[in-house]
Amino acid sequence: MDFAGWIQLALIVAGFLFITKPLGVYLVKVLDPDVGGQPWLARVLGPVERLCYRVLGVDPKREQTWKGFAVSMVIFTGVTTIFTYVLLRIQHVLPLNPQHMPAVRPDLAFNTAASFSTNTNWQSYGGESTMSYLSQMVALVFHNFASPAIGIATAAVLVRGIARSSGTTVGNFWRDLIRQTLYLFIPAALIYSVFMMFQGIPQNFLPYTAAKTVEGATQTIAQGPMASQMAIKMLGTNGGGYLNVNAAHPFENPTPLSNFVQIVLFIAICSALTYYLGRMVKNQRHGWAVWASMFGMLMVGILVCWWAEAHGNPRLLALGVDPSFGNMEGKEVRFGIANSSIFASMTTATGCGAVNAMHDSFTPLGALVTLGNILMGEVIFGGVGSGLYGMLVFVFVAIFIAGLMVGRTPEYLGKKIQARDVKLAALSLLVVSIFTLGGTAWASVSGWATAGLNNGGPRGFSEMLYAYASGVGNNGSALAGLTMTPTNGNIMWNFVQGLSILFGRVFPAIPVLALAGALVQKRATVADAGSFPVTGPTFIILLTATILIVGALTFFPSLAVGPIVEHFLMTSSSLTF
Repeated sequence: MDFAGWIQLALIVAGFLFITKPLGVYLVKVLDPDVGGQPWLARVLGPVERLCYRVLGVDPKREQTWKGFAVSMVIFTGVTTIFTYVLLRIQHVLPLNPQHMPAVRPDLAFNTAASFSTNTNWQSYGGESTMSYLSQMVALVFHNFASPAIGIATAAVLVRGIARSSGTTVGNFWRDLIRQTLYLFIPAALIYSVFMMFQGIPQNFLPYTAAKTVEGATQTIAQGPMASQMAIKMLGTNGGGYLNVNAAHPFENPTPLSNFVQIVLFIAICSALTYYLGRMVKNQRHGWAVWASMFGMLMVGILVCWWAEAHGNPRLLALGVDPSFGNMEGKEVRFGIANSSIFASMTTATGCGAVNAMHDSFTPLGALVTLGNILMGEVIFGGVGSGLYGMLVFVFVAIFIAGLMVGRTPEYLGKKIQARDVKLAALSLLVVSIFTLGGTAWASVSGWATAGLNNGGPRGFSEMLYAYASGVGNNGSALAGLTMTPTNGNIMWNFVQGLSILFGRVFPAIPVLALAGALVQKRATVADAGSFPVTGPTFIILLTATILIVGALTFFPSLAVGPIVEHFLMTSSSLTF
């Protein structure tokens, strides 16, 4: 844990903290112009926005109830998932396929379509050896814009439900989707794409290049429209890589500057949404309190992961490996221990899932941090939108617990928290754990699942747990020793995990929308001396403790037989896996 690493961490924290307020203010303008006013881009893109409404037959001024919003979300997700599946199945007859990639096999096409449509971006394939340029540009990048917009829109619905009083509507799905795409994601991705090309990332439609190596062998160098995909991949916490090794490849992450900017940008919107929360509920200190809880858990994870990787594997140290190197297996020398650990901790905390090092090569404690970040519900900033509404679900649980302790009816920002509200919050949390643990349990006793493991023992179990946690938890990264698309044609891994992704991401959002629908009907009262404070250290500690306790009670047994026992085996036994 050297001085240069501390400087890098400080710069990254300063970068996303600096952008939190201005981006949060801009999000208010994009999502709720009646509160924050129109963004300046509306002068240029206003006609395009109105054209989109006319083409879709949507009245942007007509808001929806939570049920109407949920129906629109489910229909849009279903239709676009089918669209992507079909396009991947027929990519071999479509243009922009200079490498003549064959049709994507049915189970893999389903898994990929389900994954990208839900902002998970789990990849059971190598992009450069599976997808045509058209599939990368249309089938996948389309979801990289749409899926984060759905997550932010869902979070905005819950915030509106909290902020509004005695109402019935919570927004308009189509307006939220269009405005985010036009005023947030397209302009930001365009600027970022140009920056990525400046850093050296390819953006072309040329066939792959066959080059001669120094040894005289032939090496195929993949290229294509990469920069445009890298931009929205990070901005929308999508994480799915154009290339198989993701941001560890110099064509996806060529320089220290590109690495720094990528980290800052994939956490920027997640962080700014807490400021959006404070602005909308007219309590900015509450927004910062939520941010502080997220930030505290993030920093603990980063430091534990960094410490574990810097101390290395005692088995290798016993063989004479220089201890100053730490655990460099699976890491790029140009990034080193510090940048790899920071990237891994933040990509799993935010729901991005991009990687600049291979998590399967991390020490048991390093892998525990990445897996634990996901299992906490992706609320340590989390995915764009899903992180905020996931955190607000825990806010309701925490306030309910506080009300029980003091013998008062729980109250949040002037609104009484009733039994139905708590049940909806609990249901959203339970769905995630059911699909994560249920899928892992099935895989643990099934031959089709264990056949794909690269490791035995606790690391093998961790690979399966990580696969389901990452899919259901909106992350997409992997302990990459797991083979889900075997050459023998077995479809079970892709099919079962694809279903868990689809249902595990869509189902938890519906109780959140229902909770927003219940809250918007309530009349807010003025907080008095007996109201539980939602700012300050007491609230931050209670909220953080609630997240940790719920996560520990739910997932600690699984972690105990995975990375925790692996750590003790590594340090206190001679067993290897």
